[in-house]
Amino acid sequence: MTTALLTVTYEAGASTARSPAVVVSKMTGPDSVSSTATRWKVKATDLGVMWDNGAGEILAAFGDTFGDTWAPPGANGNDWRSQVLLRSRDRSLSDGMSFDSAATDTPGHAKELIPSRKIDGDEITVIPTAGVSVGSRQYLAYMSVRHWGPPGQWDTNYAGIAYSDDNGQNWTTAGTPRWDNPTGGDHFQMAAMARRDGFVYLYGTPNGRNGAAYLARVPEDQILVKSSYRYWTGSAWQQGQDTLAVPIVQAPVAELSVQFNAYTDRWLMTYLMGEDLVLRSAAAPTGPWSAPRVVASFADYPGLYGGFMHPWSSGPDLYLALSEWTPYNVYLIRIQLDRNAAIVNPNLVTDPSFERDQGAWTCTGNCGVDNATWSFTADHNGFVRYNRGWHDLHQSVAVSPNTDYVLTGFLRTSANNDNGFFGVRNPGGAPIREVNFRAIGSWTRFTVAFNSGNRSSVQVFAGIWTDNGDMWLQADDIAIVRAAP
Repeated sequence: MTTALLTVTYEAGASTARSPAVVVSKMTGPDSVSSTATRWKVKATDLGVMWDNGAGEILAAFGDTFGDTWAPPGANGNDWRSQVLLRSRDRSLSDGMSFDSAATDTPGHAKELIPSRKIDGDEITVIPTAGVSVGSRQYLAYMSVRHWGPPGQWDTNYAGIAYSDDNGQNWTTAGTPRWDNPTGGDHFQMAAMARRDGFVYLYGTPNGRNGAAYLARVPEDQILVKSSYRYWTGSAWQQGQDTLAVPIVQAPVAELSVQFNAYTDRWLMTYLMGEDLVLRSAAAPTGPWSAPRVVASFADYPGLYGGFMHPWSSGPDLYLALSEWTPYNVYLIRIQLDRNAAIVNPNLVTDPSFERDQGAWTCTGNCGVDNATWSFTADHNGFVRYNRGWHDLHQSVAVSPNTDYVLTGFLRTSANNDNGFFGVRNPGGAPIREVNFRAIGSWTRFTVAFNSGNRSSVQVFAGIWTDNGDMWLQADDIAIVRAAP
C-alpha cells in the first residue's frame, strides 16, 4: 500500500477564494435529475433564470440549447434553440431540483420561445435574462445578441420584455418595451426582476460582464408601458431616459439575480464579479449593498457563470442555478445564511471538485485526476483505478468535536466494480461511518451522516477493492457541512 499526493493544475490567474457552496444536483443534461436530454432534447444549455408563476410552479428559462450531437466543451451541436423553458413543482430541493414539464413544439421536444435570426453580426441569438409573474401573466426579459466577442464581451441590438398568458407556452414580443443599444453601453441590456409592494424592480447591466448595475421600477400592472418606468437617480425615482439611472453597484457586475428574502428580511443580490459568483444584501432595493462574499470560486468551478436564485429557497438554505462552460449545463448549488444574510456553514472540504493544485487530496495506491470528458462539474474529477488491492483518495478535514455533519459526494464506477466505499474515518484508521456500493452506472450522489465524537479531524475517503480485475472509481464535488438542527 502506497500513499502519494494528488495534484492538478488550474488556469493561471484564477480566483483562489474558497467556495462555501455545496453542489446538490445537475439540473440539465446527461445525469440530471430529470433526464432533460432524453425527455425534452435539452442535452446542453445554460443560465436557468427562475421565477414563481403564481400558480404553484417555478418557471426556468435557459439560454442557447442543443440536442443529441452536443459534446463538451461549450455551446455546440445540432437542434439549436436560443431559449427553452422548463417547469417545476419541486419544493424539496435538498436532493435536487426536478422538472415536470416543458414548453414544447412536439411531444418530447422543448421549443424555442422567441425566434432569433442566428446570423452573426445581425442577430446571432436571443437570450433570456429574467422573469416575473403578475397574476396569470408571465413576463420574460431578454436580450437580442448581435455578436459574441471575446469571453465576457458581446454586442446587443436591444433588450426587451416578452409576455405569455399560457404559462410560458407562447410568448408575445410585438409592442412590448425595448431598450435599444445602437452604440453599446445602455444600462439595461441584461436584467433581474423582482416583484414587491405593488412594483416590479428592474435591475440592469450593460451588454457584457464589465458594467455596473442600475435600477428602475414600474407599477406591476404597467410592465408593458415603457413610459411608466422610473429610474433610480441615487435620491429619487425619475421618469425619462434610462441614462438618468446611477450605479447602485459598481462594476464589474454580470448576470444579476435579485430577490427579497423573507428569512433574512433583506434583499439579496447574486452576480458574477470577475471570475467568482458573489452574494450581497441590502435592507432596501436601492441599497446600500453589503460587501460581496464569494459563493462559488472560479478555482473550484472553472468557467462558472450565471448563479440565479431559486425563488422558493426558505429558511437558511439558499439554492441557486449555476452554469459551467465545459459541461455546458446547469447545476443546483446551496449555501446557508444566518439572519443577517451572512454565509455560514461552508463546505469544509478543500478542493472539493479536484480543480486546484494544492495537494489537498492524497492517494492510497493508484489514483489521479481525469479530464473534462469524465467530470461531473467543471474540468476535472478524482479517480482510483487498478486490478488488485485497496485504492482510495482521501483528505483530512478539521471538524468540531461532538458535532453532527453530513458528507455528500458524486460517484460512479466501472461496470465490474463489486466493493466500493465512501465515508469518513479516523485519520489513517478505522471507518467512523461509510456506505458500501457496487457498480454505479452514472454519476450518483451519496450521503453519509456522522458525528465527530471527540475528534477534531476526520478523513473523508472514496475507494474500492480491486481484487477481481481492472476496476475504477470516479469522484467529484465532495462536501462536509454541519447537519441541520
